[in-house]
Amino acid sequence: MPASEPLDLGVEEEFHVVDLDSRELVPRAPDLLDHLPASSFSPELHRSVVETNTKVHISLERLRDELVALRRQACEVADALGLGIVASGTVPLVDVEELALTPNARFERMLDDYQLLAREQLICGAQVHVGMPDRDVAVAVAQRVSQYLPVLLAISASSPFWMGEDSGYASIRSLLWQRWPTAGASGLVESAEDHDSLVAELIASGTITDPGMIYFDVRPSAHVPTIELRVTDACPAVDDVVLLAGLFRALVRRERDAVAARYPLPRIRGPLQRAAMWRAARSGLEGDLVDLSGFAHPVPAAEAVRGLVDSLRPQLEAAGDWEYVTALTNQALARGSAADRERRAFARRGRLADVVDMLLAETRAGGAVTVGGFGGQEALLAGYTSDGDEVITAEGTVVPAYEPMLQLLERLGAGGLRDREHERDAEQRSHRMTFRVAGETTARLFPFDVIPRIVRADDWEALGKGLIQRVRALDAFLRDVYADREVVNDGIVPGWVVDGAPGLLPLAALIRQPVRAHIAGMDLVHDAAGRWSVLEDNLRVPSGLGYALTNRRLTDHIWPDLPRPAGLQSAETLPGILRSTLEAAAPPRMRGSGPQVVVLSQGPVDSAWFEHQLLAEEMGVPVVRTTDLVVDDRAVYLHRHGTRRRVDVIYLRLDEDTLVHAPAGDGRPLGPPLLSAVGAGAVTLANAPGNGIGDDKAIYAYVPDFIEYYLGEKPLLAHVPTYLCGDPEQRDEVLRRLNELVVKPVDGYGGEGVLIGPRASDEEIDLVRRQIKAAPHRWIAQETMHLSTHPVFDGARLTPRHVDLRAFVFMGEKPVVAPVALTRVAPEGSLVVNSSRGGGAKDTWIL
Repeated sequence: MPASEPLDLGVEEEFHVVDLDSRELVPRAPDLLDHLPASSFSPELHRSVVETNTKVHISLERLRDELVALRRQACEVADALGLGIVASGTVPLVDVEELALTPNARFERMLDDYQLLAREQLICGAQVHVGMPDRDVAVAVAQRVSQYLPVLLAISASSPFWMGEDSGYASIRSLLWQRWPTAGASGLVESAEDHDSLVAELIASGTITDPGMIYFDVRPSAHVPTIELRVTDACPAVDDVVLLAGLFRALVRRERDAVAARYPLPRIRGPLQRAAMWRAARSGLEGDLVDLSGFAHPVPAAEAVRGLVDSLRPQLEAAGDWEYVTALTNQALARGSAADRERRAFARRGRLADVVDMLLAETRAGGAVTVGGFGGQEALLAGYTSDGDEVITAEGTVVPAYEPMLQLLERLGAGGLRDREHERDAEQRSHRMTFRVAGETTARLFPFDVIPRIVRADDWEALGKGLIQRVRALDAFLRDVYADREVVNDGIVPGWVVDGAPGLLPLAALIRQPVRAHIAGMDLVHDAAGRWSVLEDNLRVPSGLGYALTNRRLTDHIWPDLPRPAGLQSAETLPGILRSTLEAAAPPRMRGSGPQVVVLSQGPVDSAWFEHQLLAEEMGVPVVRTTDLVVDDRAVYLHRHGTRRRVDVIYLRLDEDTLVHAPAGDGRPLGPPLLSAVGAGAVTLANAPGNGIGDDKAIYAYVPDFIEYYLGEKPLLAHVPTYLCGDPEQRDEVLRRLNELVVKPVDGYGGEGVLIGPRASDEEIDLVRRQIKAAPHRWIAQETMHLSTHPVFDGARLTPRHVDLRAFVFMGEKPVVAPVALTRVAPEGSLVVNSSRGGGAKDTWIL
């Protein structure tokens, strides 16, 4: 082959097969292979491993396309079987007793010969083949590349866990692999004839049975005219495989040319080569590697990687790979080794299942990489203009708190951000992070923008005080309105506003709990002047806590390299605080003695079913349906699996109509006997039915008065001026200014029925005008707020979108504000932020 022609290449990837429920390695590779083409997929020694084989390629981009396509094909088959595939050196959850070797004569003989050594090979690697038809040259090149192999191993390191424990190594797979008698360096071999003689002698010695059992770090392939790299771990990130292929091809090209030029073979002492490989297995990309180019010495891994890439620039440029490999290198170093990402996944909650979930998500992902400068901040922010933006000032400069974030975005560019979005989607799919929009039959991935929002510490401190004040006053109003109605008798709120509220539930008067709104969700907006105001109160069934927690975990997964600001509050304390709040709500007889808490849900038909399951799991309490509950002698019991347990606190995640009319476990409606049990003080409902009146948009207008009436305090938070169409004078003003105001039904949720006057058509305004005149008590209007904007990534650049903030207050033994909040993002051109109306969300960094 002429020296100027690029070398062709191909890749073999090995994948672990895991059960999606247990996350354990399972011997079900044959089930997958039954549905996959034998031309591209094959069995391995263990029945828990599947191997893929690409075609021959010249272009790294085309190689990547096929790797992604093969992974996607395997994932689709695995999904249908309740299985997942994992590209990593090892998986942490293994039950050795359940595993078995692939039943063929060769593998069975290997088990007989090698015993434990064969049984413990529950490992996966990635092999790169580079075309080399001249076997003498292939043998010579294999001798020359050995000093660079530790760098390639470090890039690939993805196996920190072995048999359920952290091994302390980044690549324990490589140490296990080295136990084969023919693994490691080949020693000095002078020609293809000498290589074949060595192989024949090993077979004659009875050590191996065929040439395919030669496991040298680099070898002439036993079955195709290539030179084969065999030292690297399987890589969850497909781009790391492509990077390894590009670097190995460049190495082979350089050393092939060195052989042709008769350059002397560099002499690397065997113990130093082994030491360098051991150090790479120990450190990965997070520690030092051993530089063997002169007198052996330690160097930071990132320096060793960049040094190798720079040294191969002539070969990479000749193949047209320089920009692409440089981009892949920057991405790999920014992301860190897979081993380090796995440890971070485990450290979050101490669950090995989280490690497997991370690996499943990364194996499935396959975003594109931008080549040639990454686009940069200027490209990402091209044309970005917005009054009242929280990140970019009116002068076009970056707000200081966001500078480290924007610097990383500048380095990544649009391609890098698309990569993170692919990782986000894969992670969401692996955890079934879904949300169902009203009117749709299937759940969709919860819409999540990858750029976090920051709430300053001084803002959060002031908001916390004002939110607690507001919820205390609203809870006092709820207890009063279902008892003596002093707030009406004293003229604070007109009786027609209360009695006409659709959220008023007469049955709720039976509930006499010391707290009615245990969990409150308060919607806040930040205007162009930098002032926070309360937009809406949610005291009935406020949602979003679980999604706020998930948003942080998504950020931690896809942005391990994103600089975190000092003082960032941890989201992981949320489940404990929520459980403590619910336990504090237990009837007096159970306080302090481990009350039984349950989460009551409609199940998968509920749009927020994912959140219900997540919060229950995180709190360590059961999620139940009405048919799991029975009321007996004014006590509530959970019936499951033939057991009966008394329930003390029910965290309600369904609406009041469903609660009242849904069947209990005995077939009768649950609502009446349950409310009777609540009235008797036998069980607590959090939140209490009837709280919908506190969400009423007409009642909202009087909350500042409630604060002064019940607490004797001045409101700490600003309030949006609100007009009640049930009042004739206010209605006349609203009808005159419909094109200026935001008009809402008093019992609206999720943005349903909202008219944004300045953005509405004449037809829309006329329709609302007729509806107000027909039923004025059902409508209110508010001054249009100039909501702040925040950048979102639209796939090509950053664009401003309006945002609000849902904060949560817990009324436990002491009122507290949750350490998480849900930033909601409006669709393009809209002021309505609700997910059910096409909006999205962001992670919120509270300082």
